[in-house]
Amino acid sequence: MEHIRTPKVENVRLVDRISSKKAALGTLYLTATHVIFVETAPDARKETWILHSQIATIEKQATTATGCPLLIRCKNFQLLQLIIPQERDCHDVYISLIRLARPVKYEELYCFSFNPKLDREEREQGWMLIDLSEEYKRMGLPNNYWQLSDVNREYRVCDSYPTELYVPKSATAHIIVGSSKFRSRRRFPALSYYYKDNHASICRSSQPLSGFSARCLEDEQMLQAIRKANPGSDFIYVVDTRPKLNAMANRAAGKGYENEDNYSNIKFQFIGIENIHVMRNSLQKMLEVCELKSPSMSDFLWGLENSGWLRHIKAIMDAGVFIAKAVSEEGASVLVHCSDGWDRTAQVCSVASLLLDPHYRTLKGFMVLIEKDWISFGHKFTHRYGNLDGDPREISPVIDQFLECVWQLMEQFPCAFEFNERFLIHIQHHIYSCQFGNFLCNSQKERQELKFWNGMYNRFEKGLQPRQSVTDYLMAVKEETQQLEEELEALEERLEKIQKVQLSRTKVRSKQSEPSKHSGFSTSDNSTANTPQDYSGNVKSFPSRSPSQGDEDSALILTQDNLKSSDPDLSANSDQESGVEDLSCRSPSGGECVPSEDSGKDRDSDEAVFLTA
Repeated sequence: MEHIRTPKVENVRLVDRISSKKAALGTLYLTATHVIFVETAPDARKETWILHSQIATIEKQATTATGCPLLIRCKNFQLLQLIIPQERDCHDVYISLIRLARPVKYEELYCFSFNPKLDREEREQGWMLIDLSEEYKRMGLPNNYWQLSDVNREYRVCDSYPTELYVPKSATAHIIVGSSKFRSRRRFPALSYYYKDNHASICRSSQPLSGFSARCLEDEQMLQAIRKANPGSDFIYVVDTRPKLNAMANRAAGKGYENEDNYSNIKFQFIGIENIHVMRNSLQKMLEVCELKSPSMSDFLWGLENSGWLRHIKAIMDAGVFIAKAVSEEGASVLVHCSDGWDRTAQVCSVASLLLDPHYRTLKGFMVLIEKDWISFGHKFTHRYGNLDGDPREISPVIDQFLECVWQLMEQFPCAFEFNERFLIHIQHHIYSCQFGNFLCNSQKERQELKFWNGMYNRFEKGLQPRQSVTDYLMAVKEETQQLEEELEALEERLEKIQKVQLSRTKVRSKQSEPSKHSGFSTSDNSTANTPQDYSGNVKSFPSRSPSQGDEDSALILTQDNLKSSDPDLSANSDQESGVEDLSCRSPSGGECVPSEDSGKDRDSDEAVFLTA
């Protein structure tokens, strides 16, 4: 709320840029999460809500006679033009939205302030809806050819991969680690989809660090292990989704692609999908065409063709069709990679799986597909969709293109899908809304480091640190409480022992005084038998202590030393509550013992009295 300069502006007009309808008059509200426009028309009180996280760009246009226009472009391709009467109000709204639309930390995102008004059990059901282990079981895994590997436990090999991965049974941990060192970002080949009808598989990885002539024995063995995991084929396809020119340019940087001379029994194939920068520019050109006012059909089609958007969509679909045919018709396994293996690789593997398996064309199956190939395998949601303020060159519509491919397939085969385009629009909306934890961060590891609550809507209770889980907090409190209770119990036991020592010594004094009366010795203070005060000048002259009194006497000696070095006024008194008597006889100046009433007595006679007693 501290970033909102003006929370309310009246007499604002909302212009409809698509139709020639008259602009709506209303009130503009700025909240911590939304921009809200409420029409003031008496017949209809329409409200328009825009999430701050959905805002892509804000443009403050030149002031006109009617007011100051403010153009808001949203990530879901919605466009709003607001005309604010006062230039000062327009500037305040502009500055506020610039900051609100670009959060700098995860705790500022919508999911941490949204309250779904559901109990904890209902929230947990959302996370339990998708279980990837059940998905791999549905594929028929593990089996004689593939096994679940824990080589990436605690993200020791690759921090952008999940902790549980399926690899060929013949691939040892040594081979996997060696292969990861030869792959960009250590993203070694791992299973994405298993076609149990003929044992063919789709695997994914990043580009090899081959350069012009480098090779790695473990990486070659890894690809051979993938080939051997499919007994029905004596070769595998290696599909590089990049244009060949881009892949060759990467060789100069020590990266590149697989050399068929080094890898036996592989067939290499380039696809030609452009990088994220080309895709971002293509989307921008297409949106400019869509913003044209009353364009002719020829102008619209020319602009759409010039953007290259549909050409890129076709390239992704062609790659998916090629892989699906290789798996289902040729029975060959396929290894797919691009540069780092988290953008074009995710697109192509998802489209191929969608074509091969009708389960992924159901509602739940489609969610599992996104969870498996996008969320689990480390698609960079935060960077690609601008969830946090960062490098704008990292932003690219990667998953938007995948959803476009699915829509194109739905248009051709409408009866093959359990859902319609409304489901796709809903998913695209929540990818940018930051309302759910699924589409946050760049990897599974980052999501775990945030320590989200185990609920569909991720928010933290008041009083907890934003990155602290409730479990950790409660365990820390419990541990601290146990420690305090143990310390209290130890102190009580110690106090009880000290009090017993004091009581026993009091009894000894009383017994010593009774024989002295009958023996004819003086009972005055000057003739008192050996007491702790008699030996206060030297701690070593205390009588030997029994093992059972070790702790008590140690406590007494420690207290004496403390009293010697403490304030003279305090050392002159006894601490009766703790059962510790005054053992100090040093002068305030730090000299020798101050002469006491018993100090002039003959020590031998005192000992005789003690022995007689």
